[in-house]
Amino acid sequence: MTLLLMISMLGSGPTSLTLTDVLSRVGKSVEIFWQQFPSVSCNELVSQAKLGNEGKVLYHQDSVFDYLVSMNYEGGDPMVDESRVLQKKAGKPQSLPLLVSNGFPTLLLIFHPYYQGSFEYARIEDDVVDGKTLLRIRFQHLQGARSTSALRLRGRDYPLELQGTAWIDPDSMAISRITASLISPMDDVGLKAMQSDVRYKSFQFASVQQPYWLPVVATVDVQTQRQHWRNTHQFTNYKHFTVNSESRITK
Repeated sequence: MTLLLMISMLGSGPTSLTLTDVLSRVGKSVEIFWQQFPSVSCNELVSQAKLGNEGKVLYHQDSVFDYLVSMNYEGGDPMVDESRVLQKKAGKPQSLPLLVSNGFPTLLLIFHPYYQGSFEYARIEDDVVDGKTLLRIRFQHLQGARSTSALRLRGRDYPLELQGTAWIDPDSMAISRITASLISPMDDVGLKAMQSDVRYKSFQFASVQQPYWLPVVATVDVQTQRQHWRNTHQFTNYKHFTVNSESRITK
C-alpha cells in the first residue's frame, strides 16, 4: 500500500497588531509567495524512510529531482502542480511501501485569503528565534470547510483537518515556519497521526528587487496502526528565471 499526502495551499510595531491585521498582512505575503514561487526552480532532495519501533530506520531511500511548481486558479480554486524530473536515486529498491508526500512547500496556503474562512486563528505568545522576535499564530481547521490538503488512498482523496502553528517574520510578515498535525485520527482510513514541519528563508536574487521567501526544508511524519514513515524534502540551488536572464543562489 502506498500513501500519497498532498497539499491541493510594543508601541505601533508588528507585535501590537490585532489578529485581524496580522491575518490581513500575512495573507498578502502568501499572495506574494503565490506569485513568486512559480518563477524559481531548484534541486529537491527527497529522503524517504520507513521506521520501526522507537523510530529505528528500517529502510531509507534518497532521490534528487529538478523541481518546479506552477500555481494558478481553476474555477476560482487555487491549484498547485509540482514538476519533478529525477536526477538520481540512491538506495537498493525494496518491496517496502513508502510514503509519497506532495505539495508540502505550499503548506502556508492555510493563510491565503481564499482559505482563511476555513480556519480559526489565534495569536499566541511571540517566540524568539536566533535573536529575533517572531509572531506566532495558532490555526485549526473548521469542520466541514474546504481543506488545503488531502490523503490519497486507493485512488480516492480524503480531506485532512489540520491544526498547528505559524511563525511570522514581523518585518516582511512572511511565514518563516509552519507546523501542522491532524486534529484527530482518521480511523476510517487507518491514519493514526500526521505531523509536518516546513521552514522558509528569505532569498535575494540579482535580477529582482524584492526578496523571495522560499521553502528550504519540509518534514512529514505519518503513522498508521502498523506503519510509520518519515519524508524529508530539502530545497537547494534556487534559480530565478525570466525571459532574458537567470540568477542563481547556491546553498
